[in-house]
Amino acid sequence: MNSVLKTSVLSLGLLLSAVLPEALAFKPGGAQNTPKFETTKIKVANKTITVELADNDERRSFGLMFREKLAEDQGMLFIFPYEQRLTFWMKDTLIPLSIGYYDKNKKLIDIQEMVPAVLGAQSPRLYPSKEDAMYALEMSKGWFAKNNVKLGSTFSFISKP
Repeated sequence: MNSVLKTSVLSLGLLLSAVLPEALAFKPGGAQNTPKFETTKIKVANKTITVELADNDERRSFGLMFREKLAEDQGMLFIFPYEQRLTFWMKDTLIPLSIGYYDKNKKLIDIQEMVPAVLGAQSPRLYPSKEDAMYALEMSKGWFAKNNVKLGSTFSFISKP
């Protein structure tokens, strides 16, 4: 084996030894350091749903990772301190989701369908908002279409979080 090939094989072995343990450490059903999420009810268009609140950096970063299912009419509402371009990804997220981006007035400005990333992917696909948003609502894939929730519709808190 020539020296270039030996170096390539050695490099590949080192890369696998660094990446494989992290990928194999995946634990279906949840991670050990799952943050606690408060729940509340919101009204989206004319539909009442229960959402977990991702309202700080830790909860927003963790989101719906490692979940194996999402109950009907349940989701996660990400709340940001101000309007900005938001970008989500599906790293370590096992279920397909729909995301609705809302502006500061709680008006729906963008809906996207998201697919789970390959487990352990270092660069999953990104889902950026088309405009500045302050809220993002993740629901089971197809939820917005199934419930006839269209761009321009709004949401409101039934009880204050």
